[in-house]
Amino acid sequence: MAKDKVKPRILTGFMELLPEDQILFNKIYDTIREVYESFGFLPLDTPVIELSEVLLAKAGGETEKQIYRFSKGDNDLALRFDLTVPLARYVAQHSGQLTFPFKRYQMSKVYRGERPQKGRFREFYQCDIDIIGNGELDIAYDAEMPAVIYNVFRKLNFGKFTIRLNNRKVLNGFFESLGLENKVADILRTIDKLDKIGKENVIEELEKLEVGKKEIENIIEFISIEGSTYEKINALRKLNIENEKFNEGVDELEKVSNYMRAFDIDDDYFEIDLTIARGLDYYTGTVYETVLDDYRSLGSVCSGGRYDNLAEYYTNSKLPGIGISIGLTRLFSQLKDAGIIKAERSSLADCLVVPMGIDMSYTLKAAKAVRDAGFVTDVYYADKGMKHKMKYADKLGIPFVAVLGEDEVKTNTAALKNMATGKQISVSIEDIGNEIKKQMGE
Repeated sequence: MAKDKVKPRILTGFMELLPEDQILFNKIYDTIREVYESFGFLPLDTPVIELSEVLLAKAGGETEKQIYRFSKGDNDLALRFDLTVPLARYVAQHSGQLTFPFKRYQMSKVYRGERPQKGRFREFYQCDIDIIGNGELDIAYDAEMPAVIYNVFRKLNFGKFTIRLNNRKVLNGFFESLGLENKVADILRTIDKLDKIGKENVIEELEKLEVGKKEIENIIEFISIEGSTYEKINALRKLNIENEKFNEGVDELEKVSNYMRAFDIDDDYFEIDLTIARGLDYYTGTVYETVLDDYRSLGSVCSGGRYDNLAEYYTNSKLPGIGISIGLTRLFSQLKDAGIIKAERSSLADCLVVPMGIDMSYTLKAAKAVRDAGFVTDVYYADKGMKHKMKYADKLGIPFVAVLGEDEVKTNTAALKNMATGKQISVSIEDIGNEIKKQMGE
């Protein structure tokens, strides 16, 4: 009796791509990696599975509910839910072998057992960079982060974007000056929703938090400061707030803005946004969010900031740092759905070598010659007709086909066909690569 077949399927919340989309995904992935490496960041690949005791040292609340946790033998294990906690463990564990400031990038999958919905995944790629100092970390690194963001998104060419920056010291100092230091977290959560719920609803929520009318007026005036970068900084100074933390934050904002110009970041691509709070219990200085100007509904496509002590749960050493993250799986999904990116090729091959009833050694000699010239080369080995082989190349979008028959073997040549123009010429085996280069440059 025939056994019932199992229906092939995957869990919801996981992304699996067809080859043409995977090629596009990898191209974006490689572009990000190349920019990260161009700024001197070192590669890191931490284990997917960590000991729960180590991974969950800081976790709590909603985060802990989303952890994939299981037992194997006597071990209590968990899948990593971000790349920052494993970095903290790594730096604490290997601090004696690392050189500080330690600049690392990691572009790996993370796992969260949250409810899947459009644009949200249970398994997804994070593309992180962090710079970790030992005891201290120069403010210039706060400007290097947006320089990396700037170069990544200019190269990806998804359209105009804006890097929005703020400083948590400015926010915390401002609220302390109003006597609201005990409500900072709740107020910042409310302010962070300004773009989503609007000013009137923000005021209503602040009233529910029992913030006084005068203080609400000051808060709204503060987050409504407009103008250029310099105008906003001057406006902050003119508030004459006598709070050391606030003034230190304003000084840092000014320094970071000046350094960003030194990094050759165009003023049109960044702005100070006093509504950005980010990671309420985590970030302590400069914070960033990046938006695509024509697709603001996508939300932040790259965010992060400075934190005081990366590995406080693992070591007594003070390890300040700064980092940013691109949620690549979510970003790719959103860009594709919005029609901003589109797969163009179903194959990586530049040339398909097609033997027609000839000896295999000549076929492989021709393929090697094309590869040696720097082109991705595939070979169609099956004994099929010419029409079938050309259809295969066309369906995969392979731009050139090198046809090899008995006449070509005798003359040490190939019949090279340009699939876009239909033009076919005879060329020596050694010159196939040069001819492809020539035609690609036309």
